[in-house]
Amino acid sequence: MPDDPLGQRRGLTHLDEQGAARMVDVSSKDVTVRTAVATAKVLISAEVARLLRGEGVPKGDALGVARVAGIMAAKKTPSLVPLCHPIAISRVDVDLDVDDDAVTVRALVGTTDRTGVEMEALTAVSVAALTVIDMVKGVDRAASIEHVRLESKAGGRTGSWQRDGDQ
Repeated sequence: MPDDPLGQRRGLTHLDEQGAARMVDVSSKDVTVRTAVATAKVLISAEVARLLRGEGVPKGDALGVARVAGIMAAKKTPSLVPLCHPIAISRVDVDLDVDDDAVTVRALVGTTDRTGVEMEALTAVSVAALTVIDMVKGVDRAASIEHVRLESKAGGRTGSWQRDGDQ
């Protein structure tokens, strides 16, 4: 299959003509500022919400540990996702908001590189959410993760994308 340096071929870009996995060649892409935002929701009990807002869970600062775990995960994404390019990440912000029945995790990741940071943002919220569960499981074994999703991305050849409503 001929190289497709501009990514104009439609379909699954990480597969060659025979269906074998491949890392996409991004060497001819322009270096641009790129960002991505992802979110996840950790469903929790009212007791866990009360503890997170007050005295904390028995394991310690669950939200602080989850924030650092998310940042670390974004930086380790190419080691976890086989075909993800190692890129220079210039920014990772992970925020956790406690509601009465859930913790909403939001990550913004930025770079100035040849490929986007969508996978880094998704990995950040996933690992932060897993860390929340690890920190609260002694109080709430039923805690669960839902709606891990990309909310927006900006930069690169395809420009900006924003999730529409509850899509």
